Amino acid sequence: MTPGAALSFGSFTLVPAERLLMRGDERLRIGSRALDILIVLVSRAGDIVSKDELVSQVWRNMFVEENNLRVHITSLRKILGEGPEAQQYISNIPNRGYSFVAPVTRKESPTRADGQQPTIARLPLPRLANRIIGREAVLDQLEGQLPEQRLLTLVDPGGIGKTTVALALAQRVDDGYSDGTAFVDFSGIANGALITELIATAAGLVLASTDPLAELANKLSHRSMLLVLDCCEHLIDEVAAIAEELITRTRHVTILATSREPLRVAPEWVLRLPPLDFPGPDEKLDAARALDFAAVQLFVERASASLGGYSLSDADAPVVADICRRLDGIVLAIELAAGRVDTFGIAGVAESLRSNFDILTRGRRTALPRHQTLRATMEWSFSLLSPVQQAALAQLSVFNQDFTLAAARAVVSGESGGDVEECIIDLAAKSLVVVDRNAYPVRYRLLDMTRAYAAEKFSVAVSREDASRRHAVHYRTIVECGAPHEQDADWLDACGRDISNLRAAVDWCFSPGGDAAAGVAMTVAAIPLWYHLSLVDECLLRVRQALGWLEQQPDADQQSLMRLHAALGFPHMRAISGRPGGAEAWTRSFEIAQKVDDVDFQLRALWALWVDRTNGGEPRGALEKAEAFCALSERSADDSDRLIGERMKARALHLLGDQPAAERHVRRMLDAYRPPSNGSDLARFQYDQRITARITLARVLWLRGKAEEALREIDDMVSAALAAGHNLTLCHALSDAACPVSLMAGDLARAERYTDMLHRRTHDHALDVWHAYAECFEGDILIRTGDAATGVTLVGEALDRLDRAGFYLYHTVFQSILASGLARIGQELEAVALLDDALARCRSSGEAWYCPELLHQKGKILAEQASRPTEARLLLQRAIEMARDQGALALEARSVASLVTLNKLVSAV
Repeated sequence: MTPGAALSFGSFTLVPAERLLMRGDERLRIGSRALDILIVLVSRAGDIVSKDELVSQVWRNMFVEENNLRVHITSLRKILGEGPEAQQYISNIPNRGYSFVAPVTRKESPTRADGQQPTIARLPLPRLANRIIGREAVLDQLEGQLPEQRLLTLVDPGGIGKTTVALALAQRVDDGYSDGTAFVDFSGIANGALITELIATAAGLVLASTDPLAELANKLSHRSMLLVLDCCEHLIDEVAAIAEELITRTRHVTILATSREPLRVAPEWVLRLPPLDFPGPDEKLDAARALDFAAVQLFVERASASLGGYSLSDADAPVVADICRRLDGIVLAIELAAGRVDTFGIAGVAESLRSNFDILTRGRRTALPRHQTLRATMEWSFSLLSPVQQAALAQLSVFNQDFTLAAARAVVSGESGGDVEECIIDLAAKSLVVVDRNAYPVRYRLLDMTRAYAAEKFSVAVSREDASRRHAVHYRTIVECGAPHEQDADWLDACGRDISNLRAAVDWCFSPGGDAAAGVAMTVAAIPLWYHLSLVDECLLRVRQALGWLEQQPDADQQSLMRLHAALGFPHMRAISGRPGGAEAWTRSFEIAQKVDDVDFQLRALWALWVDRTNGGEPRGALEKAEAFCALSERSADDSDRLIGERMKARALHLLGDQPAAERHVRRMLDAYRPPSNGSDLARFQYDQRITARITLARVLWLRGKAEEALREIDDMVSAALAAGHNLTLCHALSDAACPVSLMAGDLARAERYTDMLHRRTHDHALDVWHAYAECFEGDILIRTGDAATGVTLVGEALDRLDRAGFYLYHTVFQSILASGLARIGQELEAVALLDDALARCRSSGEAWYCPELLHQKGKILAEQASRPTEARLLLQRAIEMARDQGALALEARSVASLVTLNKLVSAV
C-alpha cells in the first residue's frame, strides 16, 4: 500500500497510515484494536482472513480469547452501521474466519478533519509472560477510575507485581485511547535528564532540545493516549515534575505510574497494591478451599510449570498455605519458592523457609516490613545455590537489562565461568533468571529485586570491578564491531536492544576505578546507534563527557577527537534549532582530519561546513567549500565523492544566480552518479544524494522557464523519497523543491498538498527549521487565497524563529512573501521597506538568484502608486536585465508582463 493511500467503501474512508476512519467529512471515534482489525480486513478485501491470523496481527505476542475478537467485530459492525436493512461490510465465514465483502477503492489521503497530526509508530507493549492471578478486583478498581483519574500510581515495596498489573490494565483499556498506549521502563536509567526523551521515544515522537518537556506536552495535547511509566522510585522527583506538567498541559493523556513511593503531586490517585490473598493460620483447608486464595493458585501454577505438572492434594494444601503465608503473599517470593519444589518437594521448601525466617527474625516479635520479607526470600533462595551459582548470580547483576548467553559468558569468570550455559539454566529453573525464548537469540534477565540483592554478594574472590570491566569490554567489542556498518539497520536494531547495557558500561568506564579510555572508544563507536535511536540529547551528553576526559590527555587519540567533534556538530546539520557551535565543532573536526590525513572525515567536515554556509545564506562561502570538496575528492577512494562535489557546486551556483552553470553541474552529477550499495552516502552526507541533486535541478528548471518539466521532477522526487523511507531526505525535497516550486509555478493545489505533508512530517520529527518553512509556505497560500492578515502573522512569526536559529537560506524569499501580504492589507510602505532590506541582504551575501523577483515585486507595488511610474519602470527594467543575465527566463517573463501592464496604464492616463 502506498504511503498516505486511502481506502474508500460506502460512505467511509480509511487511511491506515494516519489511523483514521471517516464517514464523509466526520472523523469517527474507534478503538485501536477495532481499527487494527478493520485495517487488516479492508487491506485484504475479498479474502478470507482466519481468526488466528487476525489475532496474531492485532494482538502481537499476546494470548487472547477468541471472544475478544468477536467483541471487536461486533463493535466494528455498529460503527459501520450494519443491520438487517443496511449494507453488509464484514461477513463471518463459518469455521474459516472473516471477510470484508464491500467494494473498496483507493484514492489520495484526505486532510484530517480535526487538524491533528497522524499517530506515528510507537514502541509495543511488553508481552505478559504468564496468566494474571488474583488481580481481577484490582484491575476492575483501576479501570473504574479511568478516565476521570488521569494520574494513577501503583505503589508497592517491590516484588508484589505492580508492573504486571500496569501492563494488564494497559491491555484492557488500550481500545479506549485512540492513540493507544506507550510503555516506558525507567529501571535502566540513572540520569533524570533523559526521562522526557524516553517518554517521547516510547510514544513514537522525536524532540528538539530547546524545551523538550514543553514540546512533548504540545505534541501530546492533541492525542488520546495512556502513558505507563514503570519503575519510577529512583527518579521520583524528576518523574513527578514531568507527570504533573503533562497532566496539566494535556486533556486526553492519562498517566499510570509504578513506584515504591507515591509521586506526591496533584491530582495523583494512589493505589497501594496489596499482596495476593492467602489463608489465615487457623483456616481449615482442603485442596478446593486452598485454591480459593490467589497466592495458593499462583504457587500451584508455578510449581506445575517447574515439575511439568502438579495438582494440589488435600495433604499438601495446609503446607502450601503455610508457605504462602510465610511469604506474605508476595508474588516474587512465591514464584521463587515454587521454583524449588522440583528439588526439595513441598515439605522441604516449607522447612527451608521456616529455618531461614528464624534467623532473620530472631529477637524481634513484630511483623517484618514487606521488603524485609522479600529479602528473607532472597536470602533463602541464595543460600540454596552452590558457590559457583552464587558467584555467577553476583556477576550477572552487572547487566542493566536482558542479555544473551554470549554476553553472560564474557562477564562470568573464575570457577563459575566453567559452564555458564548450565549455570544459567540452573538459575532459571530456580526463577532467579528469566528466560525470553521468543527472542533470537534467546535472552535472559534478572528480576529487579534479584539484581539488587545479587549486587550485594560480590566478595574478594568475585570482584564487582572485575565483572564490570569484563561487561564493558564485551559491549565495547559489540559496538566497535558494528562501527563499519553504521548504516546497517539490522545491526543498529540488534545493538539497540542492548542500549541499557551499553549505558551501564559507559557509566562504569567513567566512574572512579573505571577505564575512561575504553569509555571514549565505546562512545565513539556508539554515535551512529544513538542517532539511529533518536537519542540526540543522550548522544551529546556522552560525547561531551568523552571529550572532557580525552582533551585532558597529552597523548589523546586524534581519530577519536575528530569523530567526537563531528558528532557535536552533526545535529546542527539536521534542520534543528537550538544547537549552537555546530560550525565550530566541524571546523575542529576538519583540522584534526587534516592533521591525521583522514580524507573521508575531511570530506564530511567540508560537506558540513558547506551546509552551514548554505543554511546561513552565504552562497559565496558555500561555493568556496564546494570547490575545496571537489579538489579533495580527487584523493578519495570513493568515485562518487567527485560527483557529490559537482552537486554541491551546482547548489551554490544556483543561489549565486548562475542558472546555466548550475544546470550543467547538476546534470553532470545525475548522469554519472551511482549510489554505493552499502548506503555509506547516507551515513556520510545525511541525505539520498540523487534526490538531493534533483532538488537543485527542479529549482533551476523552473527558473529557466521549463515549468512543466520542473513540476514533473518534484512529483517524481517526492515519490522516490517516500519509497526510500528516509524522512530527512523527504523533508528536504519538500521544503527546498516541492513546496516552493509549486508556489512559484502558481499551482496552489499541488503546493497545499506538499505543504501539508511537510507540516506533518516536520512536526512529528522535531525538524523545527523545516517546520518554520512549512508555515511560511502555508502563509503564502493564505495570502494568495484571500486571508492575507493571517498569512502575514504566520510568515512573520516563522521568520522570527528562523532568525533566532541562525538559518537564513531562503530568508529573502520569505521576506518577499511577507511583503506581498503587507501590500495586500494596505501596508505598502512597510512592504517596500522589507523588500529594500531583502535586496540589501542579497547584495551583501551574494544570494543573487532571487534579486530579479524582489525588484519585480517592488516595481509592481510602486506601479500601483500613481506618483511613481518612472521609478517602477526602472525597477522592472533592472529586473528583466538581471534575470536575463542569470538565464532565469521565468523571472524575466514575469517582469516583462508587469512592465507591459505598467506601460498600458501610463498610456491610458
